[in-house]
Amino acid sequence: MSVFKAAAIQMRTGMDPDANAQTFEAMVRDAAGQGATYIQSPEMTGALVRDRATLRSVLRDEKDDVIAATAGRLAAELGVTIHVGSTAIARDDGKVANRGFLFGPDGALVTTYDKIHMFDVDLDNGESWRESNTYEPGVCTIVADLPFAKLGMSVCYDLRFPQLFRAQAMAGAEVLTVPAAFTRQTGEAHWHVLLRARAIENGTWLIAAAQGGKHEDGRETYGHSMMIDPWGRVVAELDHDEPGVLVAEIDTEAVSAARKKIPNLKNAREFTVRDVGTPAAARRAAS
Repeated sequence: MSVFKAAAIQMRTGMDPDANAQTFEAMVRDAAGQGATYIQSPEMTGALVRDRATLRSVLRDEKDDVIAATAGRLAAELGVTIHVGSTAIARDDGKVANRGFLFGPDGALVTTYDKIHMFDVDLDNGESWRESNTYEPGVCTIVADLPFAKLGMSVCYDLRFPQLFRAQAMAGAEVLTVPAAFTRQTGEAHWHVLLRARAIENGTWLIAAAQGGKHEDGRETYGHSMMIDPWGRVVAELDHDEPGVLVAEIDTEAVSAARKKIPNLKNAREFTVRDVGTPAAARRAAS
């Protein structure tokens, strides 16, 4: 059994990475001061910039990124695990990654994760996004075996792809993470139900640090950072879109308890899909 305090920091990231790094540092220190030993920040901690040219003007590669450097320094100083939900990183091939970082309490980089699913959507009221125009998607999901839990990494839109989280759960993940910058429109409709569903169907904890409010680049995000237990109960939530620090206790024993009650991971079976076509064809196939 492992019991630890986790924190989700809710930000309203602007367009200046240095200013955002200062805000990030203050919030991490607040969380550590409340006893959190695992601290997660939202998607795009470093900068939320919709214009591609402006984004590229503030991009840095991984070794020079101010958020990654700040996170590593703070993790070592405070003796905590810091999960940078993601930030934009210039890749060696000239493309851009939406990359999450995980730093251990010694300040060393444990692993990184590049967001796999790109938010290419057309919403109501003319709201449209094409992340694939800017970012190169990742190809590998991550489960990190930490001293206090096995932790699965994702970013925002990944939430809508349950097969990713099932793969993590089957690999032993006890805590799923969904750092995000959900739009207000999609967040109001789907944020709570999707997060609870991923926790319930996998019998895992889920921690989701979010962006919230009206941002400098004009977008609006939903906020409502939260933590959900393996039975699907919301155990802690920032019920608003203002910046803040959410802290709650995580007991991984609840994972095995939930999976004993509903052993769906063990009960899963392989199957095929048969498309029988029209009603007439279905009758022929059944005869």
